[in-house]
Amino acid sequence: MLNLERLRVLDALARYGSVSGAADALHVTTSAVSQQMAKLEREAGQRLLAKHGRGVRLTDAGRLLADHAARILSQVELAQSDLEAQRGQVVGELRISAFPTAARGLFPRALAALRADHPQLRVRSKELEPELGVAGVLRGDLDLAVALDWYNKPMPLPDGLVKASIMDDPADVALHVGHPLAGRAEVGLEDFAGDEWITWGEGEFCHEWLMFTLRAKGIEPQIVHRAAETHTQLGLVAAGLGVCVAPLLGRDPVPEGVVTVPVRQQVRRHVYVAWRADADRRPSIRAAVDALRKAGAELGRIATARPVSGSPTT
Repeated sequence: MLNLERLRVLDALARYGSVSGAADALHVTTSAVSQQMAKLEREAGQRLLAKHGRGVRLTDAGRLLADHAARILSQVELAQSDLEAQRGQVVGELRISAFPTAARGLFPRALAALRADHPQLRVRSKELEPELGVAGVLRGDLDLAVALDWYNKPMPLPDGLVKASIMDDPADVALHVGHPLAGRAEVGLEDFAGDEWITWGEGEFCHEWLMFTLRAKGIEPQIVHRAAETHTQLGLVAAGLGVCVAPLLGRDPVPEGVVTVPVRQQVRRHVYVAWRADADRRPSIRAAVDALRKAGAELGRIATARPVSGSPTT
């Protein structure tokens, strides 16, 4: 009889391609992964792993069983979803992630409502960049991830996941109050061809979007500072150290000395929540999606009533 937890280890090995990657994903030691695989090989009666350089690779039998393991684990998830759906109660544990400004802007409102409406549901949340959150859902480490697309650069959603829209998030350019363009009603990104930029970390989806967008306008940006958090970026702007893109979600309060000016090309992010298709019927998933969408709708109404363009935001 093949052990389900050992099949889960094999599935992680197939997904991550290494013992250390599987161990990190499963939150166990590399020794535990190796022991579980040794037991699974005895159960299967065949070698599932072979040495490959300093690491390992799946044998033909290992790949065959890994394919079955992925389908078996998906069916288990589906069975759990169906049982939860038949019971019709929003209970148990839900693991959810969001990128930092969504965690700051959406989670307090949405998760407080979820707790009030469904007190038997335990929600565990964490901040993760969009691509890491989506990968966590795909692996089964998370139940939901709040992620984003930029208006001109969507982030591909892997097969097996579904998503629901939460809100459109307008983005302005944040300037020091003494910047020559601070009094404008609106600006274009090309107006800052000669400015120094403050942006996100190298390789992060939002940083790649900014590079893609500016280069499409013939601008090679001068990147002088990097910070993952919007409020760190705004603090650097307040010190007169550059300009940055400042989406509305989660950015308030804007520091004194910073002006946010809308971009005339309607720069915006589309915020959505993603989850596994085989978990679609879980009442807890549906309740969390509804709470996030309601929070997004409320924040969207606030966005339409934001201060006059070009005036200092407090």
